[in-house]
Amino acid sequence: MITSSQMRAARALLGIDQRRLAELSGVSLPTIQRMEASKTEHVRGVVDTLTKVVAALDAAGVELIGEHAESRSTGRGVRLKFPEGR
Repeated sequence: MITSSQMRAARALLGIDQRRLAELSGVSLPTIQRMEASKTEHVRGVVDTLTKVVAALDAAGVELIGEHAESRSTGRGVRLKFPEGR
């Protein structure tokens, strides 16, 4: 659904810190911190929590693009060219 790298990159694009993302998503700051510190391929957590974070980023103007997925929007963005860890 979302990787920790995507979360950090999305925050950087928006110019917000973890505390602000927590406020926007209605998720606790420690939860945001744990999600961003995740070492697994995708952030692990309760689906409702992940959905809140993704929805908050989307509402703030960030489109999260999955691997091999086309962007549905116009505008500038960043995409990781190679899989993480490569």
